Amino acid sequence: MRFLFLNHVQNAFQSLRSSRVRSALTMLGVTIGVASVTAILALSGGASKIISDQISSLSGNIAVIRPGIATDPIISITQPKLNHYYATSTLTEADILYIKNTPHISEVAPLMVLSGSIKASSVAPSESTVVATTPGLANISNLKLREGQFLDKDLKQDAVVIGTQLSINIFGTESSIGRILTIRGQTFTVVGILKRSNNPINYNSIDFDNVAIINFTEGKKLNQNVAQIQQIDIKADSIANLNPAIANISKTILKSHNGEKDFSVLTGDQISQSTSQLFYMIAGVTTAIAAISLLVGGIGIMNIMLVTVAERTREIGIRKALGASNSDISWQFLIESLAISISGGIAGYICGYLIAFIISRSFLTFDPIINWQISIVALIISIFMGTLFGLYPAFRASRKDPIESLYQYS
Repeated sequence: MRFLFLNHVQNAFQSLRSSRVRSALTMLGVTIGVASVTAILALSGGASKIISDQISSLSGNIAVIRPGIATDPIISITQPKLNHYYATSTLTEADILYIKNTPHISEVAPLMVLSGSIKASSVAPSESTVVATTPGLANISNLKLREGQFLDKDLKQDAVVIGTQLSINIFGTESSIGRILTIRGQTFTVVGILKRSNNPINYNSIDFDNVAIINFTEGKKLNQNVAQIQQIDIKADSIANLNPAIANISKTILKSHNGEKDFSVLTGDQISQSTSQLFYMIAGVTTAIAAISLLVGGIGIMNIMLVTVAERTREIGIRKALGASNSDISWQFLIESLAISISGGIAGYICGYLIAFIISRSFLTFDPIINWQISIVALIISIFMGTLFGLYPAFRASRKDPIESLYQYS
């Protein structure tokens, strides 16, 4: 049995070598499909890994509080609730005070993202962000300074810390300490420049290379004295004390909100879960589109196998006359179909990673992820394609009558 299987494999590769061009063109559909899926999964996995690594690097003792109840991003996109986008945040300044007074909480940093252009020597690009927060953000998010200092309670209220790229965009230099910029017509003095991160993807959803960070109180003034808090970052004094502190925070805020569960407290992988799910949802949609090329490739395999069966009718007749069973003939052609699809899948897997790295180095700020799960997916797709689209030609070959086959080509 083992010898017969090896013989089928040998015959399959001999058949592929005998018609190299035809075999290569047949593999092309599978190669393109597998390459697309591999590149998509590698890039989406790389994007998700960035946030997971960030959370892990922050010692595991941080949590974030966001307004509203956390929902599946797929549902939020397919079934949007417009009032969510226009409603006032459910988080309040009183909540910040409750959190600060909770035992074992060492740092608290509310985040209020403001609209409005940033101006100096030139106007900042539209992707620049104004964030009003407190000095605790630097410690919680491990922000590094290129020069100067971060916000401090002893500084004047009009102090601002900006990202390196924003400094270049509006001042034409990375060194802009002491310079003046305006936000909504109000002037601010640059006291610090953040070290370049080259990573706009993070759990705060802020590109710190293009950010202007101002004092929370000044942010309220720019927003008609209304605190529209999008997120509250908190840090516990130790990992062991994080969960008890979160339990106390949730209980206190829930009570202050009259028992209304209109906020979410997230820790660990939960912080990056919504972003990761969004990336994987996008990957799933694009993979479904890439499946079209797999379908075309599968039809190509079936077509070429049917041609092969017609060309080798005499061979089938001779094999059956010498005692080959229907099962032997089926396996012979099914293995040949698998050889085509698996060869195409291997080529697609390699090409997919090459494409992913090219895209990553050319347009993105992160590298694609490399793991065994993606290789397993590529292998399963290849085997499935070879089996599904090789079954019918193999069945056709096995059902041929040996006498008619020999007579037809005698």
